[in-house]
Amino acid sequence: MQGIRINKFLSDAGVCSRREADRLAEEGRILLDGKVALPGDRVFSGQEVMVDGRRVEKEEEEIYLAFYKPRGIVCTTATQENGERVKNVIEYIDYPKRIYPVGRLDLTSEGLLLLTNQGEVMEKILRGRYEHEKEYFVRVDHKIDDRFLKGMAGGVPILDTVTKPCKIWKEDDISFHIIITQGLNRQIRRMCEYFGYRVTYLRRDRVMNITLAGLKKGRYRSLTAEEINELKEELKQSDS
Repeated sequence: MQGIRINKFLSDAGVCSRREADRLAEEGRILLDGKVALPGDRVFSGQEVMVDGRRVEKEEEEIYLAFYKPRGIVCTTATQENGERVKNVIEYIDYPKRIYPVGRLDLTSEGLLLLTNQGEVMEKILRGRYEHEKEYFVRVDHKIDDRFLKGMAGGVPILDTVTKPCKIWKEDDISFHIIITQGLNRQIRRMCEYFGYRVTYLRRDRVMNITLAGLKKGRYRSLTAEEINELKEELKQSDS
């Protein structure tokens, strides 16, 4: 019996993503049978895994939440950033069972954030190669022109790469809707900056088939069975 890598174990248990698990291991925050675990360690049946002093046990219930994240909330499990105390999304929601955010929204952005305890689903949504759609409403600091819209749609050089072509349409003189299939760091803000625009408001309205419709800011809801089935079907098709 070979066991499973500790990052997959934590992902399957709904603790965090595999990447986050590797970071936790590097920081010495994971114990395996009482000893500090390394990123490549494997977990075998009967072994005890603890993260930040809490024993990890797989939750059998599948949890999927849609949350309207307000500005000022960080999308990690961290309680500090740059040495300062911050309010993270897990503390804000205070859900009675262990869940983890699927991806991030900037501190100054708001809108739809998915949370789940299903590690494999989380990983598939986050993988850029599957090109899952994310839709945003954006407001900028001065009038939008055709050059901006065409340039944004065609691909923008940021972060030593060029963004993939995307869908974009104008709402009014200073706001637009955009659908992207990547999740680069501060992607939309950087794209706008390339053309000389500063984002003054950014809201995520949709992730794949899940939308913000009906959610009040700062509130969450469980996904419906229909939404979950459609989400899983889309992820299944991505694998084929």
